[in-house]
Amino acid sequence: MTPRQEEPTADRSALLSRRTVLAAMGAAPILAVAAPTSGAAAASAVVVDPAARRQTIRGFGGMNHPAWAGDLTAAQRDTAFGNGTGQLGFSILRIHIDENKANWSAEVATAQRAVAHGAIVFASPWNPPSTMVETFTRGSQTNAQRLRYDMYGAYAQHLNDFVQFMKTNGVDLYAVSIQNEPDYASTWTWWTASEIVTFLRNNAGAISTRVIAPESFQYVKSMSDPILNDATALANMDILGAHLYGTSYSNFPYPLFQQKGQGKELWMTEVYYPNSTDSADLWPAALGVGEHMHHAMVDAEFQAYVWWYIRRSYGPMREDGQISKRGAMMAHFSKFVRPGYVRINAVSNPQTNVYTSAYTGGSTVVIVAVNKATSAVSQQFTLANTTATGLASYVTDSSRTLATLSGPTLAGGTLSATLPAQSITTFVVTVGTSGGTDTTPPTAPGTPTASAVTATSVTLSWTAATDDTGVTGYDVVRVSGSTETPAASSTTAGATVTGLTAATAYTFAVYARDAAGNRSSRSATVNVTTGTGTSTGTCGVGYKVTNSWGGGFQGEITVQNTSTTALSGWTLAFTFTAGQTVTQMWGGTPAQTGSTVTVTPADYTRTIPAGGSVTIGFLATQGATNPNPSGFTLNGGTCTSA
Repeated sequence: MTPRQEEPTADRSALLSRRTVLAAMGAAPILAVAAPTSGAAAASAVVVDPAARRQTIRGFGGMNHPAWAGDLTAAQRDTAFGNGTGQLGFSILRIHIDENKANWSAEVATAQRAVAHGAIVFASPWNPPSTMVETFTRGSQTNAQRLRYDMYGAYAQHLNDFVQFMKTNGVDLYAVSIQNEPDYASTWTWWTASEIVTFLRNNAGAISTRVIAPESFQYVKSMSDPILNDATALANMDILGAHLYGTSYSNFPYPLFQQKGQGKELWMTEVYYPNSTDSADLWPAALGVGEHMHHAMVDAEFQAYVWWYIRRSYGPMREDGQISKRGAMMAHFSKFVRPGYVRINAVSNPQTNVYTSAYTGGSTVVIVAVNKATSAVSQQFTLANTTATGLASYVTDSSRTLATLSGPTLAGGTLSATLPAQSITTFVVTVGTSGGTDTTPPTAPGTPTASAVTATSVTLSWTAATDDTGVTGYDVVRVSGSTETPAASSTTAGATVTGLTAATAYTFAVYARDAAGNRSSRSATVNVTTGTGTSTGTCGVGYKVTNSWGGGFQGEITVQNTSTTALSGWTLAFTFTAGQTVTQMWGGTPAQTGSTVTVTPADYTRTIPAGGSVTIGFLATQGATNPNPSGFTLNGGTCTSA
């Protein structure tokens, strides 16, 4: 966050650009459609499927910063983290790691009360201790400061000391960040992406709780891509944290995280929206917070959404300690979508100016609907693969705040409701399950690997999922942005996808399911480019051994595009003939089945210009002999070898 003392000197969060949200997952047949409510526009039903699970929600919350905004009072702590009438139901508290240990005690009281209400607490630093910092020139800033390179170990100990201090005071921190907004640090400490990677690789493992990085102020992917692309740094990062100041909705999705972030959490750790100048009760401006949260949950698939100051004129709690309209927007999520709930598939933009998302936990399905239109609209929601037994609903609009809404009907598995003009409505549906008493989904399958790539097909394999009662099958899906298309099904940890188009890039992922119909979270993705179907004349391959030692060697492969058009996306295949096995690769991602090796490109080698080439390096084991491999093919077409 920007202020050293009070509010930012300039508004960082200009109105975010809007985009049309593509209708997302959930093509299940509609079970029933109720008649539209008189006087409101009609739309087809949104199918809500509790078995089609997405990300697990960690929670919603905000920042308490006693040094800059004053501490919350005892009553305000209960308003923030309690979940009764007139309370926000926050389940996450963010606190500050002061560079001076003498100031740490200021964070304790509110953190203790948040924990007593069941919230988790995480912490972010703005600066290391002054003894660990040096100044340098960064552009026109002659007094920029950074952590001294010889102090990385001491800084990790400083962060760990804060973890232990809070634990001694009854607060087990869920996580610590290594730096708040390292790329927007004119008045605090700058970090480059490479410095963050170095710290994560060499020092973050000494911190005794989860580690958050990089907390870029605008979700700048160049700050986090290097972490995702470095296996050691990634292993020492537990949560990818991001801020969303001025970030366009089109930049919310993060395909690289979906591909490589398996087992990690994705959090939005700070924002205020749309600005810090207007009153938090200004309507309908406050409704924009509801839409912003919708896109954060659906488009970005964040697992946490954390506001800046909890109590502020522009925040979720006014200075008088009462919930603001912006706070009500957050409460429509935080009070009902509780920690451990899972977002489930539902069409996100069923009609103009209407945004819907859905979540499940235990015997509850929660649907949050934002209507930005200036008139009421009729919207139906059909629950698939479950039985609805009860309904409660709550609305905030120009005249009501978290008020009980009368009028929705629930019949035949379909909820029929009128969404008031410029409103947010939360529906809490009590459900059963069509799968019996087993409600535990399988674990996610392993990242699929591709082999036997042809012009029209690819064979995928993955590490099997596990389940408390047993996995009964797998569903392979083709992924395009936020849309998934069924591609194949299998009862084993492998499947062949057919009917593909030649020389086309595809992205695939896998779900596991059990006998009760519970579905796992999605696996990480794999990118595949189908073959061209041509035999010769479009590629050349140079292969050489650059170093060797007993039992191993280093090799280099140069892939030449000898065609007259650029090649974007490719799959290289070849066969070892003496039992060699690739152990590490740069410039590409290998998959080896027996003696056959398939290589897909890294981001920086994905495109090969006409007449150009890319180089791949690798390490491998070898036996008594090490002959060159044979049968090089690119996208299924045979290459000439040099």
